[in-house]
Amino acid sequence: MAYTTAQHISEGLRSGKLDPVALTEEVYDRLEQHGDTAIYIETTRDRAMAEAEASRLRFKSGLPAGPLDGVPVAWKDLFDLKGRVTTAGAIVTRTDTAAKADAPVIATAHRAGMISTGTVNMTEFAFSGIGLNPHYGTPRNVHAPTGQRRSPGGSSSGSGVVVSAGIVPISIGTDTGGSVRIPASFNGVVGYKTSSGRYPMDGVYPLAKSLDTIGPLAHTVADCALFDAVLRGKDSPEAQPADVDGLSFVIPDEIFLDGLAPSVAANFNATVDRLETAGARVKRISLPELSELTDLIAEHGFLAGAEALALHRERVRGPAAAQMDARVVRRIRLAESMSAVDVLLLQQARTRMMASTAARIGRSIVLCPTTATTAMEIEPLEADQEVFFRHNGLTLRNTSLGNFLDWCGVSIPNGTDADGMPTGFLLSAPTGQDTALLAAALSCEEIIRG
Repeated sequence: MAYTTAQHISEGLRSGKLDPVALTEEVYDRLEQHGDTAIYIETTRDRAMAEAEASRLRFKSGLPAGPLDGVPVAWKDLFDLKGRVTTAGAIVTRTDTAAKADAPVIATAHRAGMISTGTVNMTEFAFSGIGLNPHYGTPRNVHAPTGQRRSPGGSSSGSGVVVSAGIVPISIGTDTGGSVRIPASFNGVVGYKTSSGRYPMDGVYPLAKSLDTIGPLAHTVADCALFDAVLRGKDSPEAQPADVDGLSFVIPDEIFLDGLAPSVAANFNATVDRLETAGARVKRISLPELSELTDLIAEHGFLAGAEALALHRERVRGPAAAQMDARVVRRIRLAESMSAVDVLLLQQARTRMMASTAARIGRSIVLCPTTATTAMEIEPLEADQEVFFRHNGLTLRNTSLGNFLDWCGVSIPNGTDADGMPTGFLLSAPTGQDTALLAAALSCEEIIRG
């Protein structure tokens, strides 16, 4: 397909060079040719073709419904689609009641004319940054060297792969500890994690409601900004590129740069150099809350774990656990040692640290590598749970600290390692500064990509 981004597809549709029905048929043709049956949990071809036919009629009448009318999209299988069961990447959910209505974000995209091609794969119950799924298979990272299987990142594994493989130009995932930004980093695409409350969360299967957010994965920041406009009922993006020499960036000295793979460190430093050469102001700062937070979690546990246990306690303590991913069961049950006091202390610390870090950062944008490593080989992760959990913790580290602080974030590809595996460069801002963050990302994307 000549048009790879949502923006280019939209332009082609509006000019009459592209047709929504033909585009939608091409999605399923590309999926079949790609041959990876683990990307989608369920395709919704009948619905998609009906939506494409309706889009075609709107374009013929000169009345497109929105800036992405006719553009195909895939949804992580946490979002309710009317008439089907939302699996959340599990098989124990297959007998759940089918959704009576689309999730509000899907309903909004439908009204704007987007084509829902189906629901894509994920880590079971969204509880891992690695992206393995023993029930539906693990989507194939297309950047893996020949003969290797590399992690697609999680938990929005299918959302990262379906865009990276060129099957659809945009997919929407969820992010509780990094689940949009990690697969973006591992698959060499852009991922935008919103601040809490930017989009409605109704009809989205929860993991930890106080931390859950959603956001798009796409080929460009511009596509993410366009999708953001659609989901917010706007005719055009609120974010517009800013002057690079007017931007201020900060790099915390604590935690984010520890234990980086050499290629990740080299690409990060080279990207910072390019930004400075372009005129951006970059300052190293102390953000002691990051170390304090790391110590607090080590002492009291994960807030997400406590919320996940509250949601899934009957499953993980009963016979259903035998039908679940053992790694997910183990991670959820780690929260059984947490007390009500632990949870309360974490909640209080979160409120305090969100305010204190926002005051230190101000209107600057925080920079760090999205993930400390590139996508790792899958076989050792499947063979040894201890290896899996060690990699999972490191993979989630940078992004999950941002979730705790409710930062919004955009991950942009900034190079590869010696094996051709992508690295990601993360821009973050305090909660509610999404539009300013997207504006900075729009301005710097080409510089970051190098």
